Amino acid sequence: MRLEWIEDILSVLDAGSLAGAAERRYLTQSAFTRRVRSIEAAVGVTLFDRSRKPVTLMPGVAAMEPELRRIAADLRRIGQGLRQTATPAGHVLTITCQHALATSLSARIVGSLSGLCRVHMRAGDRDECLMQLVSGKADIALIYEVPDDRLPGLAQIFETASIGTDRLVAVAAPGTGGSPVDLSAPVALPSVVYPHDAFLGRAFDRHIAPRLSEGVTLDIRAETALTPGMVQLALDGIGVAWLPETLVSGHLASGRLVRVAQMPDLRLGIVMIRLGRAKDNTPLTEAWQTLAALS
Repeated sequence: MRLEWIEDILSVLDAGSLAGAAERRYLTQSAFTRRVRSIEAAVGVTLFDRSRKPVTLMPGVAAMEPELRRIAADLRRIGQGLRQTATPAGHVLTITCQHALATSLSARIVGSLSGLCRVHMRAGDRDECLMQLVSGKADIALIYEVPDDRLPGLAQIFETASIGTDRLVAVAAPGTGGSPVDLSAPVALPSVVYPHDAFLGRAFDRHIAPRLSEGVTLDIRAETALTPGMVQLALDGIGVAWLPETLVSGHLASGRLVRVAQMPDLRLGIVMIRLGRAKDNTPLTEAWQTLAALS
């Protein structure tokens, strides 16, 4: 059993439902449901009683609560001890970032912390980054933020700091929707899009799609939550993609990608997050203050 699986099970016990557990784990309900099914598939048994509403744990699993909590505490303690002794020369700082931020900010992050600590970089979707932070697998998370997608209870358990901004912009390879779009007649725009349950997919659905000009529809050619993969699809001429500007600035400067005129964009905040209790960790606090100065 992996630590995050045990923590998922305990969150259902604590919340009393899958919906409540998803909120505690800072995941959408659909993402948490997929995690639940993957746990059951991995261990080969049914853990959740779906005949009841709301869905709860099977009685036999619930009866193992004391043992599950003990194992989870032991695994966290062991993991923290291993991280602290991973290098005799100094502290190892684990930073988890959304894929686009890992690509665009890694060099600046590692360079700024050189001599202070060794950096272990991880990447994932925003939900995965927050999950790694909550489970103790990461010390700091760097994520994008839009005004209406802030997490419930963020201020209560997390400390946050704004370290910059980015912008989600429509780009394409020249000749693939990369020239001004004639909006005088209906147009189907060949496009690469994000899944609806990914953070950037939600941001697109709420803030960009409603602002597309009347008559513009998206002819979806591909879907991916992996922003570096979306960059390559755009470079290969598959379609228009809405990508963080910092991620494609080099391609825009070289002309390999161009901005698509008349398409809406979206301002993104870049936020650094750590658990509130991490203030007592002196090496982490020094790294936190160093990264905060990057803004």
